[in-house]
Amino acid sequence: MHDRIVARAGTSTLTAVRTVIRGARWPGDVAVRDGRIESVGSVAVEPGDQVIRCDGDLITAGLVNTHHHLYQWMTRGRCVGCDLFGWLVELYPVWGRLDVEDVRAAALVGLAELALTGCTTAADHHYLVPRGDDTVFDAIVDAARTVGIRLHLARGSMDLGESRGGLPPDHVVEDLDAILASTESVIARHHDGERVVVTVAPCSPFSVTPELMRASAELARRHALRLHTHLAETIDEERDVLERFGRRPVDLLDELGWIGGDVWVAHGIHFDDAEVTRLGAAGTGVAHCPSSNARLGAGMCRVVDLEGAGAPVGLGVDGVASNEVGGLQPELRQALYTARQRAGRADVFVPHDALRLATEGGARCLGRDDLGRLEPGLRADLVIWPGDDLGDVPDPLAGLVLGPDRRARHVFVDGEPVVRDGTLLGADEGALRRDLAQRARRLWP
Repeated sequence: MHDRIVARAGTSTLTAVRTVIRGARWPGDVAVRDGRIESVGSVAVEPGDQVIRCDGDLITAGLVNTHHHLYQWMTRGRCVGCDLFGWLVELYPVWGRLDVEDVRAAALVGLAELALTGCTTAADHHYLVPRGDDTVFDAIVDAARTVGIRLHLARGSMDLGESRGGLPPDHVVEDLDAILASTESVIARHHDGERVVVTVAPCSPFSVTPELMRASAELARRHALRLHTHLAETIDEERDVLERFGRRPVDLLDELGWIGGDVWVAHGIHFDDAEVTRLGAAGTGVAHCPSSNARLGAGMCRVVDLEGAGAPVGLGVDGVASNEVGGLQPELRQALYTARQRAGRADVFVPHDALRLATEGGARCLGRDDLGRLEPGLRADLVIWPGDDLGDVPDPLAGLVLGPDRRARHVFVDGEPVVRDGTLLGADEGALRRDLAQRARRLWP
């Protein structure tokens, strides 16, 4: 029998006293005090402890989503036979019709789905600012606070429209000076370094100018913030960069001051051997988005090679317009399958590697050394996974990664409950989905 947790999301009931989670098949008991992990393994219950039974279940560190576009939940089920550039050309005009409340509704559903699939920290790369209204970033932060998970808010941007040789239409790009002023304002309004972390994130080589990339790097480093962008996602991107700049995307990024330990890039598929070595030596991270890459036919990231070279690699859902599952847990299995398909071998990437990517690897990409592992002293971002169907599986973590998609039983962020008995605490999931569906229908042809 699984005891119900009585605390509500956002309260400190579980952090006021020591909480002991007992009976897990893996890794054993976990004790939490004041939002931090106190001990892991065999924990003796003391008078005054709050005890949560999870007999036969699994406990992991909270999953870390290193790349997402929450607004894209508004445009699922489109462009199902397109490559990246065709997909973007069709969707840019649709995204240009979104308003701030649309983005809020999509963020609420997207973050709820992430929490229910064990994600406790999510990086959202948002680069659409409807009609210049940057309160869209306030809406995303509010959504994260409602759901209760950590947000790494990547203030994305585009300043290179079609009329200047870029891919996006002119009406969805911003002026460089406006982008920089807004980014400063978003940092001042929301960055706290713990629950909301702002990242400076020009969108991609084919939608931004070199001037924006250089100015963004200078701004981020002045504030000691991290940098994020899309890189080497497709061969079309590589051709575009070669045609316009006469160099490969990694060379361009290096020239602009973007290869370093304070940078992580999304996708990172089309790297040659020398580039893998260069990224590893610099400590530049990669957000691996295996399902999105497969849907768009973009290719397979060199995860094993990148990790071997020393580059941090984490998992990303990417936008739900290109990965319509929307949850992070299924990406563990997809990452394992992709690594083996790329290698043509079955021994190069095991379930424990996939879990490491989704936890510790993601934390490293985001520059976090306070989460991503089940270790004393780290933040109590924890997931309890149902183990009811894993009693016949010798390695329960293999069952978690290779078995059916599953939702979390309980999720904690800083020791506070966000999901209880498979139910989101901070909002009514059904109501969120109904509101979003009504908004999305107006965008249908």
